[in-house]
Amino acid sequence: MQFFLVIIVLLILGSILYLFHPRFGGRMEGERLARMQSKPNFSEGKFDNLESTPALKEGSSTADIWKNFFFTHVPRKKPEQPLPVDRINLHQLPRSQDAFVWFGHSSYYLQLDGKRILVDPVFSKYATPVRVSIRAFIMEYEYQVSDLPDIDIMVITHDHWDHLDYNTFMKIKDRVSHIVTGLGVGAHLEKWGFPAAQISELYWGESAEVEGLRFHSLTARHFSGRTFKRNVTLWSSYVLEGSKKIYIGEDSGYGKHFKEIGERFGPIDFAFLENGQYNELWRYIHMMPEEVPQAGRDLQARYIIPVHSAKFPLANHAWDEPLKRVYRAALEADVHLLTPRLGQCMDLDDLKPTVPWWEGLE
Repeated sequence: MQFFLVIIVLLILGSILYLFHPRFGGRMEGERLARMQSKPNFSEGKFDNLESTPALKEGSSTADIWKNFFFTHVPRKKPEQPLPVDRINLHQLPRSQDAFVWFGHSSYYLQLDGKRILVDPVFSKYATPVRVSIRAFIMEYEYQVSDLPDIDIMVITHDHWDHLDYNTFMKIKDRVSHIVTGLGVGAHLEKWGFPAAQISELYWGESAEVEGLRFHSLTARHFSGRTFKRNVTLWSSYVLEGSKKIYIGEDSGYGKHFKEIGERFGPIDFAFLENGQYNELWRYIHMMPEEVPQAGRDLQARYIIPVHSAKFPLANHAWDEPLKRVYRAALEADVHLLTPRLGQCMDLDDLKPTVPWWEGLE
């Protein structure tokens, strides 16, 4: 009994000490905290959504989540074979080409007006602070930081582990010129050694011009947090304005904000929208696939690109279910959906039809 008590005490102490690791991020203080406290939706040390956004669907409980995640068998939650990946040399991609490449989940590379942009890069094999959990799917080729050219602008939509990866950031930070992110997230980036002068830390409704491109910070229905305390930093979607108008979607439940953004900025040329890691229990903070086409219509988007799938098993659905359902919903809604293969380079000025690449995979 004493032996087991010692083990338990050591585990507790180890967990407490681990929370002091730099990967958990920085503290909000000084001018940053004062700026946060001046915002209308910041109260008692945290931000809130502008539209009422329950963490759980009415009548649900945290126990329902644990039961659903740990005790519900989901066939094909992970692919049985490595996922096919196109391997291209991004270093040789002409800057003059407007293009994008999706790496899986919400990580993608953009080129627009000669600028190289990277969104929510996560090249680690896990999506939580506990490395043995939520392992990435096996892929035929795994893109790494070394595959990327120097980045002009990195966009971080929020500080969740599957969007802001400490290990990836530490490998690439010295090759990034500027970062656009939400208010509060800069504390993490500065703690990890990125210069404060090279961060545009925006609140909803604020804009920044970076390298000749304009970024508008906009709301979403979600939350943030790298530890047990939620919402101490801001979660944001963005409209990127250059020769084309691109919506960089944040994790979000469906809401009235899509229509409001469309009325203000539409039409949008390309909208990257979350599709995956959903559940009816938390539908207010993650869209269901059938809501994605409507969100695209609200945004007045010419093309919709679904992301947030095909890398991590963060919810109880088959690995390819998000793609199947959004593909079917887009056909029924008669909207233009692009479903590029992992690693496929899509030329924004010479779009080729995409195919349901997941068909036939187990």
